[in-house]
Amino acid sequence: MITIDGKEYTEDQLTDQQKYLVAQVQDVNSKIQNLQFQLDQLSVTKDAFSNQIILSVRESEEADAEEDSSPDVVVEPAAAQ
Repeated sequence: MITIDGKEYTEDQLTDQQKYLVAQVQDVNSKIQNLQFQLDQLSVTKDAFSNQIILSVRESEEADAEEDSSPDVVVEPAAAQ
């Protein structure tokens, strides 16, 4: 059963060309769903990589800040007595 413009048709009511067109529409709909599924996967993957970049940069900045804030320790030779 297929509905066109609000009217239901059985397969035997359609011409061969109409059946072919219905099959094309169904195939395209299936491909759209598959591509949407893949797009969802890629979006999640992109977000994961983006988050890794952000964390890596933050860790690098924190390490640099720790190096910059380390007190300079100067060891002077003891005075001769």
